[in-house]
Amino acid sequence: MSSKTMKMPRRAAVLRLAGAASAAAAAWACGSESPTSPSAATSATGTTGATSGTVSTNGTCAVTPSETAGPYPSTVSIVRSDLRENRTGVPLALAIKVVNSNNNCAAVSGANVEIWHCDVAGNYSEYGSQTTQTYLRGIQTTDANGQVNFTTIYPGWYQGRATHIHIEVKVNSRSVKVTQIAFPESINNTVYASSVYASRGSNPTANLSDDIFRDSLASELVTPVGDPAGGYAASCQVVISA
Repeated sequence: MSSKTMKMPRRAAVLRLAGAASAAAAAWACGSESPTSPSAATSATGTTGATSGTVSTNGTCAVTPSETAGPYPSTVSIVRSDLRENRTGVPLALAIKVVNSNNNCAAVSGANVEIWHCDVAGNYSEYGSQTTQTYLRGIQTTDANGQVNFTTIYPGWYQGRATHIHIEVKVNSRSVKVTQIAFPESINNTVYASSVYASRGSNPTANLSDDIFRDSLASELVTPVGDPAGGYAASCQVVISA
């Protein structure tokens, strides 16, 4: 993230997001988990963003809904945690935990988790006019706690779809879950009125008008903590049945 994207000084951005994180934990319904509060941090590249804390698991272990991979899955394997490359936007730190409903909801270590999403303009890398680009895609392997962490930007939108991020989980090279996550429209609207998003405005497609989310939104909605100035952090549990 360039210094032009973040309008406030780095230290102020860190303190601001840390304050938001302490006020409320990032909550999301996919897998019915309760994550710990996220916090702000400075990445290895020197950019300020958010990092999510450890994702905890509660007693509910409903299998995460499966969704289409869509027309834009990655054509190559890109192993990395920071997906941004040259894309500007509001920082988003996303922690994902994978658990197995067939094993008492135990954490799944050694699983490959891949995420991908569009940029501020609604473009995906590797497709259309972006075939030589690889931004906003990446794979990480779950640790002993079944968790991976990604640094990206808040996704943009394109016509006909609610704001979303794609997730695929592979165990021993076998795809065991393909799903998508949605974001609250109140947060979408706040982000889309700010910084580099403002020229496009709000996403005209609501979550409940989206063919993917309308029948399963409660299980696929993630609610980040933070603000456009300091960035957001969110946590997500994906429940597989492998």
